[in-house]
Amino acid sequence: MLMLFSLLLITSSAFINGLTNEIDELPKPCPSEIYCHGRLLETVQMARIFNDSKTFVDMKLKESPSLTLKKFDEFMAKFIDRVPDQNEIQLWVKENFEPAGSEFEDWVPEDYSKSPEILNKINDKSLRSFAEDLNKIWLDLGRKMKKEVADNQALYSIIYVQNPVIVPGGRFREFYYWDSYWIIRGLLLSEMVNTAQGMIRNFLSIIERFGFIPNGGRIYYSMRSQPPLLAPMIKTYFDHTKDYQLAIASVDILAREFEYWMQNHTVLVKGHRMAKYGDKSSGPRPESFREDIETGKDFPNDTEREAHYSELKAAAESGMDFSSRWFIDKNGTNNGDLRDLKTRSIIPVELNAILFWNAKIISEFYGYANLSDKQEEYYQMSEKFYKAVEEVLWNEEAGVWLDYDLINEKSRNYFVATNLSPLWMRCYNPSKRQYISDRVVNYINENNLDSFPGGVPTTMNNSGEQWDKPNVWAPFQHMLIVGLDNLEDDRTKKIAQEWAQRWVLSNYIAYKDTGAMYEKYLANELGGHGGGGEYEVQKGFGWTNGVLFDLFDRYGAVLSSSGVNLDQNF
Repeated sequence: MLMLFSLLLITSSAFINGLTNEIDELPKPCPSEIYCHGRLLETVQMARIFNDSKTFVDMKLKESPSLTLKKFDEFMAKFIDRVPDQNEIQLWVKENFEPAGSEFEDWVPEDYSKSPEILNKINDKSLRSFAEDLNKIWLDLGRKMKKEVADNQALYSIIYVQNPVIVPGGRFREFYYWDSYWIIRGLLLSEMVNTAQGMIRNFLSIIERFGFIPNGGRIYYSMRSQPPLLAPMIKTYFDHTKDYQLAIASVDILAREFEYWMQNHTVLVKGHRMAKYGDKSSGPRPESFREDIETGKDFPNDTEREAHYSELKAAAESGMDFSSRWFIDKNGTNNGDLRDLKTRSIIPVELNAILFWNAKIISEFYGYANLSDKQEEYYQMSEKFYKAVEEVLWNEEAGVWLDYDLINEKSRNYFVATNLSPLWMRCYNPSKRQYISDRVVNYINENNLDSFPGGVPTTMNNSGEQWDKPNVWAPFQHMLIVGLDNLEDDRTKKIAQEWAQRWVLSNYIAYKDTGAMYEKYLANELGGHGGGGEYEVQKGFGWTNGVLFDLFDRYGAVLSSSGVNLDQNF
């Protein structure tokens, strides 16, 4: 064990210290020599003292970074002929860091309601009781930072925000960007309006500080984002409250975030400016340092290895970390493993449809501000994204939207739940709704999407990665169900309701069996929770709860706890 650890540490040092001048020019994930890069991070993460690499970078320093680095140098100087072993490193960490989660204080939301009105929409008594329990989970997921975090930011990896937040749960102790869209929908339906507004104001302040919203609320995420859903969050809040003041106050900040995506994430494709996920920092992900070193060790040179790290971080920016969706092997297919990640070379359907949605919302908000020039500018921007999605990503042969492979200059004709995401954002020509409905129903039948009792899997590729079959994720179930309902076709509305029934029932069964809500579930059974990927399945769970509240709001009168019909013909 000691020999293996020593070899890994020496090998990783060679990887990190031997990078080319070109790579050295890239910024680190953040400046911190403790949480983001450097000898201390490398030594601790490669020692494998925690099952989850994220644990260490979430811990609080007991003393200043400079003093901690000095103590680390003194500690390492004791080992002239060998590297310290796992137990020695673990003891040093315990002496110099406080446990993960030390940044929070107890908090009970003042706007928490034990009996929100949405419960009265649920006719099934068992499901109503289930929803009552889900409502209580918001209390478990609430986090408020100590004032000390603001006063001593250097001792923490967490990004300070003034207002309390609802987090996903489990290892995800801080806010996450795209998760918060579904969390906020759930909070509004649970009548926690002030908490939802506080989270929105946090995000607006973060854009003012960073120029965009990081992947999550840690400094080691501060060089990458996630699908940009703040504008839809504020639109959801506006639709619920008619708060024109917040919509108008936020619009310039939303425009700033939109410009960040346009300047940093777009390329020309067939004459259209289109967006993709990416990364511009060097080195492994700090929160998965050891895992990235291990997947990168087989690359033949530093340049290819660094490109691999960037692909990992780009996939993390997509929120789908990890999936065969991002694999491009030497034959141009989606076969392979993490070494075949080519996220930065794929134009994703949902990201471009989301930017269409952003531009449309920003245009609407500029209209409320009586800034007609800006209103028209962003309306035209939304039209450009609509045309790009239509002309580049719509695939007539498949009858659906498909990601585009920039390397091989072709559509990627593999099922991904996001292939149907433009239905959710209404990124299509309304006059073609009937034609699109026909093609979508045909696509569902051809791909047997209606055959899964636990929900539609994210992909049909059973790769072992957590965003692949057989796992089912709440946000994509929401996209599919709402998107199909948006078509206003009797067939697609029927499918949407049936899929809502299956998803709610699967969550309900799992909760009855375990008393927990999960971040992912299984497609092939009712009530099965998912697995795979870099970490154990997490309990909580913010976006799962939020999606369920949305489905209770839409279908509460007809949802049943007694069963589901898998013999539908559409």
